[in-house]
Amino acid sequence: MLPFKLIYSDDYFLPIGSHVFPAEKYRRIHDQLLTTHVAEPPDFVTPQPAADRDILLVHTPQYVQKLKTGTLSPREEQEMEIPYSPELVRAFWLAAGGSILAADHALADHVAVNIGGGFHHAFPDHGEGFCMIHDVAVAIRRLQRDEKIRTAMTVDCDVHHGNGTAAIFAGTRTPSEPLPSTSAAALNSAPAGKMRHAHAGEVFTISLHQHNNYPAWKPHSSIDVDLPDGMGDDDYLAWLDNALSSGLRQFEPDLICYIAGADPYREDQLGGLALTLEGLKRRDELVFRVAKVRNIPVMVTYAGGYARNVEDTVTIHCNTVIAAQEVFALPKTL
Repeated sequence: MLPFKLIYSDDYFLPIGSHVFPAEKYRRIHDQLLTTHVAEPPDFVTPQPAADRDILLVHTPQYVQKLKTGTLSPREEQEMEIPYSPELVRAFWLAAGGSILAADHALADHVAVNIGGGFHHAFPDHGEGFCMIHDVAVAIRRLQRDEKIRTAMTVDCDVHHGNGTAAIFAGTRTPSEPLPSTSAAALNSAPAGKMRHAHAGEVFTISLHQHNNYPAWKPHSSIDVDLPDGMGDDDYLAWLDNALSSGLRQFEPDLICYIAGADPYREDQLGGLALTLEGLKRRDELVFRVAKVRNIPVMVTYAGGYARNVEDTVTIHCNTVIAAQEVFALPKTL
């Protein structure tokens, strides 16, 4: 058995029809973890949907009402880029409940994985980019409301900028002037790219993403790392290491929320970076090692993954569980 819990439900499936988002990936991840004996049935915990009052910690009453009553405008549905249905609302509420549950288990077990969630493009008053509501923000605000944590750090490694995350938590900090790329280079990082900083309040947000990609408007995170097209494993890991080191020098989180996107993969249809399967696993290991050595609980959610072969996306997500298993079985050293 794993020393931590995996949060999963068959109802994570998104009823969106034929779509670039592989809605069946959640079930495939669950099945592959079992068939490869990485996990056993008792390792999985079934979530309940988030309560409306939890969703309202992040999203506006007007937007939640539109979702609950099916009264989105055509433009709002188009911006979300997935077809609205009451069943889809239930799936997103369930994903948010899964992230709340994963955060709770992470506080108890040092790490927990929600095999779902990571819908980082949702804003308080609208959805974007396949994201209806922001499950990670809901989990953070729920734990803060319950006084289980005071501070949190989001580490977003999706190939796309975490614009919803940055916007939701922007009110907790005052943006500063962007730092030039030489500031990151001085930390022995990769030779190309740019790191931008802002001051943080109770939530510190890090986004490591391809610059020339969705979304066009990228509100400031606490740290934004704008990566050039085609970046590979070693340079990517150098930038991630720098961002984590810089963030943790400035901020002491009670919980890390790691958005483990599969789409920096070199075969991804919606990405333009060049990470390998092994490089993505090394990415996960780095996040877990940093969290473990500092004794910071880490809650994982999955995010984008649009590989030409959906089995690659499934493998990337399964490798995140394997990386957590390997790291948290090791002594507490970097």
